[in-house]
Amino acid sequence: MANKFVLVCIVLAAVSMRPVVTDADRFNACFEDCHQKCEDDGHGEAYCELKCDADCGTKEAATKFSIV
Repeated sequence: MANKFVLVCIVLAAVSMRPVVTDADRFNACFEDCHQKCEDDGHGEAYCELKCDADCGTKEAATKFSIV
């Protein structure tokens, strides 16, 4: 009986998982667009890396938690 319960829990956990790939793709698209615009504005690599990582990370977190 316990084995069946564990199996049901595993199956339910597997079914309820959302694909994470879409979130990563959305972040990468945001980051690449932001980074290109930032460099076109004449800012350096390190500045653009930090700025875009923070901006896109904030957007990703807001989307995940339905803040926006």
